[in-house]
Amino acid sequence: MRFAWLAGIVAAIGLGVAPVHAQSRFDGWSSVIVAADWRDGRGETIEAFDNARRDLARAFVEAGFDPALMTTLSLRPDVPAPVTAAEALETIRRAGQAGPRGCLLYFTSHGNRTHMVFGEGRLTPPQMAELVDQACGSRPTVVVVSACFSGAFIPALGAPNRVVITAARRDRSSFGCAADATWPYFDGCMLQSLPTAPDFIALAHAARTCVARREQAENLSPPSEPQLAIGADMQLMGPTLRFAGR
Repeated sequence: MRFAWLAGIVAAIGLGVAPVHAQSRFDGWSSVIVAADWRDGRGETIEAFDNARRDLARAFVEAGFDPALMTTLSLRPDVPAPVTAAEALETIRRAGQAGPRGCLLYFTSHGNRTHMVFGEGRLTPPQMAELVDQACGSRPTVVVVSACFSGAFIPALGAPNRVVITAARRDRSSFGCAADATWPYFDGCMLQSLPTAPDFIALAHAARTCVARREQAENLSPPSEPQLAIGADMQLMGPTLRFAGR
């Protein structure tokens, strides 16, 4: 127990947050947050995806996720100790299996109607479904896909034990991946909504409202319309999985 406690402190220091000691409904949940791209539409390096990875990790720890069971990954080739796409997939599988009670996987990247950009490669909906099966199995699972056209992942990812949240409809772009963006719009809205949302279902609705408000203010069209799919088991369990302090 002493060593597990110490590992939690080390992980928390690495994320720049205080270790979590109070009991949380997400104790025993693994979490993996992945910045799977680092470029804008012209191939220029941007910071938005990695900013989201870093800040979402801190926000989810504050919401009750154990930093000792949290893994963050960047597929940028110029970060310290870069990982290949194949290495990232293996890390996601292994890290996802570490939490005995539940599993959160969050991907932020570019996407199109057939796949999400994953480093120098791509991840299709069937490939992501296989990855989630291997990482999370039958445990309660939340999968967030923040990318253009990410609603295309819902049919493959849907399952009774899952909540699937996407940044856009299957036929819509999302916004906020320009060089001057701090975060993609959807990730920024998740960060804005996390401190007050009671649970993942409320978080998805709040982020959708936030995204719509920003797109309307900036006259962006057509709207991205973030999506939410709730499996039958999670319909009952989801509202009981409340974030810390809610």
